[in-house]
Amino acid sequence: MDKEKTSPAPAAGREPRLAQGREHVVATVDEIPSGTHKLVPIGRHGVGVYNVNGTFYAIANYCPHEGGPLCSGRARGRNILDESVPGDAVMVRDMEFIFCPWHQWGFELATGTTAVKPEWSIRTYPVRVVGNDVLVQA
Repeated sequence: MDKEKTSPAPAAGREPRLAQGREHVVATVDEIPSGTHKLVPIGRHGVGVYNVNGTFYAIANYCPHEGGPLCSGRARGRNILDESVPGDAVMVRDMEFIFCPWHQWGFELATGTTAVKPEWSIRTYPVRVVGNDVLVQA
């Protein structure tokens, strides 16, 4: 008689890892309000799914600098000089960059690029909204 093979249950309080290389429904639009994110268990480190003014982005939860949990950091914009007021600055592209909590390396959510060491850019994943579902291809 064949015994049914099952995967081991995830540890208490942990979601099972989702398979890589597939498209996954990771949330509803309402579960990730604008200005927030959700960490989903895809791959070894997880993937952060961000809602920036109604546009969704997905980025690896791993900083290539020293392996920090990137998505535990703050999402914010960039400050640039305000040429209309000498010595002043303005924030642009609010919430479009994520900064590692360990050493503040910043990465653009849309592309995964960093100005610190462009060759150390990180992986981003395609996201689409179908009805009220947020889907990530990872």
